[in-house]
Amino acid sequence: MDSTPARPDSVTRSSNVKHADLPLFPLRTVLVPGGALSLQIFEPRYLDMVRECARNESGFGVCLILEGSEAGTPPQHAGIGTMARIKDFNTLPNGLLGILASGETRFRVHRTRVRDNGLLVGEVEWLHDGPSRPLPEQYAILSKVLERIMEQIRDDYPDWGEEHLDDSHWVGYRLTEWLPLDNLEKQSLLGLEDPEIRLQRLLERLPQLHRPE
Repeated sequence: MDSTPARPDSVTRSSNVKHADLPLFPLRTVLVPGGALSLQIFEPRYLDMVRECARNESGFGVCLILEGSEAGTPPQHAGIGTMARIKDFNTLPNGLLGILASGETRFRVHRTRVRDNGLLVGEVEWLHDGPSRPLPEQYAILSKVLERIMEQIRDDYPDWGEEHLDDSHWVGYRLTEWLPLDNLEKQSLLGLEDPEIRLQRLLERLPQLHRPE
């Protein structure tokens, strides 16, 4: 067995934190709290992970791959990720196992180890967002943009209600998830502790995202 160091992201460490062991699934995507994740599972280590999560009613961690690939040797990954909790299973047309998961709590990876079956496990520090905050008036345009997006995808968020459009955390995470940003920019937004800083960065990017080619 060996260990794979994670690359730390630049965020302030939360106080009064607790650490836990969490199986990790490095992917070429950024999962944010409240985000939806659909995967097909075929590698034995991840089939084992899914069975373990189902048996223990636990989750697994999703981290963005920085170097390497999703299959084979554990890649270098971002130091901050989001725990995913499996919501549903199905058999895909190709015969593989499909899962639908939802993002919950963010975490920071402090160190990792590799199990005998090749599964990467991280010692993580939970990064709790705290209670929701009302959306400041200067970011009302972001709420309007998100409202238009939700008109197209609301079926994927059965618990969604208009009150979410006044939640700084929720608006910031949903726009991070759905705006056409590259993964490194999404990763940077995920790592921010202050939801208003996340909203400000999204506000500054909005004109560029809507600029005609």
